[in-house]
Amino acid sequence: MTGVQTCALPISEKARLYGIQGTVVLEVLIGTDGLLKDLKVVSGPEELAPAAISAVQQWRYRPYLLKGEPVEVQTTIKVNFQLKR
Repeated sequence: MTGVQTCALPISEKARLYGIQGTVVLEVLIGTDGLLKDLKVVSGPEELAPAAISAVQQWRYRPYLLKGEPVEVQTTIKVNFQLKR
């Protein structure tokens, strides 16, 4: 998956109250059907991780093709959280 997608993510009240923002890095395994088969948090503020996981699990991916056939691929996804001022 390439590109940037911007959307409003529901963050926890604690994160909002304390002004926690930053980047959550996720390692994911995308299946041949374009759905996530595995996901784990690599780094980032723990208060933001649930919202990042929830968002990424809703996305649909275009499967990676090798010699014209879909294959599983492991990749890293960065989800940025920036509070409006």
